[in-house]
Amino acid sequence: MVRGLRGLGLAAACAAAGTAPIAPPAAAPSAASTAASIAASAPDGPDPGAGPSGEQGVQPGAPSWAAFVPPAPARPGAPPSRPVRKGVPYAPSPWVRGRPAEAGCTAYIALAGSGRVARVDVASHTVTSTAIRADTAEGVAVTPDARKVYVAAAGQYQVIAVDAATLRATPIVVGAYPQDVAVSPDGSQAYAAVTGGDTGPGGSSAVAVIDTRTDTVIRRVDVGAAPRRIAFAPDGKDAYVTTARGLAVIDTAKGEVAGEVPGIPDAQGVAVSADGSRVYATRPDADLLYVVDAAHRTVTRRVKAGAEPWAVAAAPDGRKVYVADMNSDSAGVYDATGRRHLADVPVGRRPASIAATPDGSEVWVGNAMTGTVSVIDTSSDEVVTTIRGGPPGATLGASPLDIAFVRNP
Repeated sequence: MVRGLRGLGLAAACAAAGTAPIAPPAAAPSAASTAASIAASAPDGPDPGAGPSGEQGVQPGAPSWAAFVPPAPARPGAPPSRPVRKGVPYAPSPWVRGRPAEAGCTAYIALAGSGRVARVDVASHTVTSTAIRADTAEGVAVTPDARKVYVAAAGQYQVIAVDAATLRATPIVVGAYPQDVAVSPDGSQAYAAVTGGDTGPGGSSAVAVIDTRTDTVIRRVDVGAAPRRIAFAPDGKDAYVTTARGLAVIDTAKGEVAGEVPGIPDAQGVAVSADGSRVYATRPDADLLYVVDAAHRTVTRRVKAGAEPWAVAAAPDGRKVYVADMNSDSAGVYDATGRRHLADVPVGRRPASIAATPDGSEVWVGNAMTGTVSVIDTSSDEVVTTIRGGPPGATLGASPLDIAFVRNP
């Protein structure tokens, strides 16, 4: 059975637009119990960020993230307005004290429930646009030069290539239900995980390789049933893909599977350390985080994580790993070797995506049920602000299922 969040994203999108999804040709597994809890009502209204990419076709009135500036801080000495982890003394947000976040950096957030991608200024934590549209956007990636954005549009069997400056969109047919897309470190290729509708006959086992110069599929790599998430090694020589069978390794020069890491069945999230020496993978049904020696392709440690660990991110300084524990409503923090559990940081409901800023000062967690992004300060491992789709308390059901950062050109 496909473990992906496709059903979650489709349900949220349909609830927002007042429609029902079209039945796919391949049999999709039921995700009713999860989807029902995620699909939330949202106010209708025009998107202030809508631009010339309307040809991608989102239902009128679907919810979208509007620009939001956090309210002014409380007066000195006032009690904290956010939950504080037990045993950690409260301190005002470092952003309130004037500490700058990373300047010159942009985040793109795939909002499966609203069929859009939010563009966020990282320094101010402000949504600047939701003009990019893609039916059930489950994955997003950006070229290193920040010129192109690639969106895995699971609802249309496509990856959408978007010019970041003009918003001109080019649909690329890749196959059934692409759940993720990743761009190679040199920006020459984008890999799309064609997750498919089932793991049995008629299901998918392909990663579609896209030439970013021509935006065409130049190769398909068979990695095993239901490919889910993709992460490149920093040097771009290998790409790691989680599947229903485990963790596959693609030799990117040859365009073929070079091997598989044994002992990680039914893998979901994947991340690679900044030096390429370690790979991290999650197994939600067993509540496990795996630490892999990349050179030998062997598991060095199995770590008991929170309830249903879904996504994983490695801090750029190589010291910590963060895991989005979906059914714990928290992000688990571990040292890079997996030997020590450092903290559990409360976030929003059903965290399903996680990523670290390029400078490593923050980790962003996408909360699928609350439709928000919790921003964790990595120096204190506390949530310092929440990026919302409107005023405080607004719940859009937008399902932020993927987050990609890029430094501005």
